[in-house]
Amino acid sequence: MKVEIVGVRFKKAGKIYYFSPNGSTYNSGDKIIVETARGLELGSIAIANREIDESEIIAPLKPILRPAGEDDIKNYEENKLMAKEAGQVFEKKSIEHNLEMVLMGTEYTLDRNKLIFYFTAEGRIDFRELVKDLAAIFRTRIELRQIGVRDEAKNLGGLGCCGRPLCCSTWLGDFQSVSIKMAKDQNLSLNPTKISGICGRLFCCLKYEHEVYEEMLSVMPAPGSRVKTPDGEGKVLDVFVLTEELKVQIDKNGDIIEIKRYKLKDITVLKYARKANDKIDRELEKELKVLLED
Repeated sequence: MKVEIVGVRFKKAGKIYYFSPNGSTYNSGDKIIVETARGLELGSIAIANREIDESEIIAPLKPILRPAGEDDIKNYEENKLMAKEAGQVFEKKSIEHNLEMVLMGTEYTLDRNKLIFYFTAEGRIDFRELVKDLAAIFRTRIELRQIGVRDEAKNLGGLGCCGRPLCCSTWLGDFQSVSIKMAKDQNLSLNPTKISGICGRLFCCLKYEHEVYEEMLSVMPAPGSRVKTPDGEGKVLDVFVLTEELKVQIDKNGDIIEIKRYKLKDITVLKYARKANDKIDRELEKELKVLLED
């Protein structure tokens, strides 16, 4: 069964949430008002009206209340200024309470029924007294959210090792699970400094091409396999997934004749070798585990 939806984003490069268009038609970029668990919020249409399978949503979908009017947009801009001032108060009060917290962002819901502070800190923080102070000052519901290092990098932005702005701060709406196996499958160095981003966690981009690597590795013979090439039989020394090539050592009667690269389509596998053992050195494994922490 198909369900009509629109995709709504509340922040730049933020996660896209599905809502019911409630019988109206919206275009990408339109400003709208919806009610979320946090209260009334202003968002922008990231995905225009479309039908998707019912299995892709969590029913029931909340409806879009209305298109955003001039007053809504004016309130939104005022809230941003007020939130900035609230952030200054937060920093002052956190120092008074001797709490080692770094403020990463502040926002009001559109109806100003809730004020949310995003912060980072080493370990857990007992901020109950701070919340009481903030509630007395701003006279609204206060919510403090401790965010992780990946969210911190998304908030701050920066340049990746590729020289481009971080994916997470420009277009990547949601963080996906990334594993050490992805780096191994892509034949990358397992040196933590070479496979981790500025957040100190594994590169998000390891996920982008991994399905291609998995598919190709499932059909390519592993190093050590015996193959037949146009120049004779030999042993596979290495595989090159992206170019679909194999480095083969041509031999005859135990003597090495030459080493050449061949396209996968030009060889015939005579005997498959076992896939390489995925075990990692224990000391290296301890270092790599840090890259998987939230």
